[in-house]
Amino acid sequence: MALAAGLAGALALTGCGGDSGSDSGAGAASPSASASGTAGTGGDSSTPSTAAGKLEGSWAATTGGKVVALVITGKQAGLFTTGGTVCSGTAGDEAGMQMIHLKCTDGNKDRTTGMVDSVNGTTLKVTWSGKLGKESYTKAEGGQLPSGLPTASLGS
Repeated sequence: MALAAGLAGALALTGCGGDSGSDSGAGAASPSASASGTAGTGGDSSTPSTAAGKLEGSWAATTGGKVVALVITGKQAGLFTTGGTVCSGTAGDEAGMQMIHLKCTDGNKDRTTGMVDSVNGTTLKVTWSGKLGKESYTKAEGGQLPSGLPTASLGS
């Protein structure tokens, strides 16, 4: 059940606030973190103008053999990977597109800016800037991760 604890940690992550002083768009996952700033998009604020809507919820993916949990509550977003990456930031409508902006505590930049390609009741498809590219998530209902994810090696 370490995976469930990780997802719970990601859920708690979305409540962090403060000032990071970063220009990458979103706050780090620490008590002094912020989910505001600019994303280097010509001066546009990276804080989405409206709530996340259909993006809201807990989403899970398996990428590179690691489980990735993306949690969106209102405009707040948090991400956790079984490899130890923890990120926080914002999600929602921005310049007519649905965007996700994250900053990771370990400096990982694989998922700093993501554009939502599509979202429905069960699937979220995001294209992340940089080498990671496209990633597809499955909706986790009731705080439970979807079945079929590789969780046997997540014991500690």
